[in-house]
Amino acid sequence: MGSVGRLHYLTMNAENPTPGDLALAPLITCKLCLCEQSLDKMTTLQECQCIFCTACLKQYMQLAIREGCGSPITCPDMVCLNHGTLQEAEIACLVPVDQFQLYQRLKFEREVHLDPYRTWCPVADCQTVCPVASGDPGQPVLVECPSCHLKFCSCCKDVWHAEVSCRDSQPIVLPTEHGALFGTDADAPIKQCPVCRVYIERNEGCAQMMCKNCKHTFCWYCLQNLDNDIFLRHYDKGPCRNKLGHSRASVMWNRTQVVGILVGLGIIALVTSPLLLLASPCIICCVCKSCRGKKKKHDPSTT
Repeated sequence: MGSVGRLHYLTMNAENPTPGDLALAPLITCKLCLCEQSLDKMTTLQECQCIFCTACLKQYMQLAIREGCGSPITCPDMVCLNHGTLQEAEIACLVPVDQFQLYQRLKFEREVHLDPYRTWCPVADCQTVCPVASGDPGQPVLVECPSCHLKFCSCCKDVWHAEVSCRDSQPIVLPTEHGALFGTDADAPIKQCPVCRVYIERNEGCAQMMCKNCKHTFCWYCLQNLDNDIFLRHYDKGPCRNKLGHSRASVMWNRTQVVGILVGLGIIALVTSPLLLLASPCIICCVCKSCRGKKKKHDPSTT
């Protein structure tokens, strides 16, 4: 068969693939699950052109929506060179409608939180976006809610205090049948993060809280910093004694696990350090040999 006839034969096979040809279709490895999938089960991101299997991408988006607090959903590939961000059209196609609506709401709340000229009304039942007048950076400004007409401070969200600093002002306390709705009261179900001042609601669970916005760890009752308290010793004494919300046995088990991890890392370091010292001459020789070889390769040859 001539070359023209052979080319025509290959073209006909490509246009009318047989089941055997479909079985030989190339498979693509997903970077998330490391499984090989056919091209019809993969999704390519528009911005960075990274490709993942559709099932993994759906799970990743749903987790990013729940844990991201409205932050942009980036490419799942940690070493993506283009640092791609998923578009809203892509998210809407891959997640359920309720999840997409949750993402839009969290995104809007994040935009308001980062906007210096907008803020939320601190009344829990109001949740109105209030405009903030321009002023000196860091200086409190009077804000009036257009819905409930509450006048509050733009910095600390407390009732407006014209001649008192934010630290000396009293927090807003809305009485309910169970006590204060939010503030610094120990039994208040809504409090502000001590670092970023975002409102947090606690309905159950232990007293060790982590802010989703700034990742700060603190005690719910006294708002003390717990970022470095890996053994939770804060709940062994003082006014928060035995208020963690877990049994003493579970706390001791948690401490035992932490100690075991630290001891294990110490043993590994002790065992490997002599081996590294013994192997260091060999490693140095190999490095020097490779450097010497590269130097010879780049040097001009002599005749």
